[in-house]
Formats: sequence, structure tokens, C-alpha cells
Amino acid sequence: MSLDPAAMSPGDLVATMPFAVHTGVEITAASRDEVVGHLDWSEARTTLGGGFHGGALMTLADSLGAVAAFLHLPAGAGTATVSSSTVLLKAARQGRVTGRSRAISVGRRFITVQTDLSDEEGRAIATTTQVQAVLA
Repeated sequence: MSLDPAAMSPGDLVATMPFAVHTGVEITAASRDEVVGHLDWSEARTTLGGGFHGGALMTLADSLGAVAAFLHLPAGAGTATVSSSTVLLKAARQGRVTGRSRAISVGRRFITVQTDLSDEEGRAIATTTQVQAVLA
């Protein structure tokens, strides 16, 4: 598999993150403007009360954010999360949580990404801001 972002499909991009694959993260669209993906409800991804576990939601956000940063890297560079902050706004107890991630600041050393998660009705579930180091 090529690590040239322009040559990678959404499936190729998620496949670069085995943990994301294992947890059920799917990426449906990926461009420099926005990365879109989702996580479907499963009892294995819940906590007491049947809502999505916060860690599952953060995994979705981190995975989409990492891809958004990757798509802005200079040729040959890698990335790693150095900071991540998630605000959980509302419980999601069924269906699909969709995430939309976009780079809000792209610098030579760091890329800052915001990911917004919503339920099937479009209600805000969580928002994550993360800083990705550019590893040259």
C-alpha cells in the first residue's frame, strides 16, 4: 500500500490504523478539506446505561483527526498526536455516530484539527480538538 495520500482510498487510510479497524471505525470520505467517518452502535462499545463509551467516541475522533493531519503533511513526513481534548456533549444510545474532521491550523511543526461528532439526527455528541506533530 502506498503512503502517498493522493493515492489512498478512505479504506486504505483507515487500514493504516489497526486499532481503528479493530474498534469499527470506518472512513467514508477523505480530502484535505474534510475527513468523514462513523462508528456504529454495538453493545461492545457501550458503558453502563447503553450509551457509547467515551473512549469509543474519542477513538473515532482521534482516527479521523489523524487522517486530516496526514492529508496536510509534507512529502515523507509522519504525524503523531501530542494533545487531544474532547468535550462530551450528549449521550448516543443507538445508531451511528458520524464524525467530520478538518484542519483548523496547518504549520511547519504542528497541525491542529477539530473533529465534530453527531448522531443520526444531526445533534452534537462531542467535539475534539487535537494537535498533531509533523514528524519530518
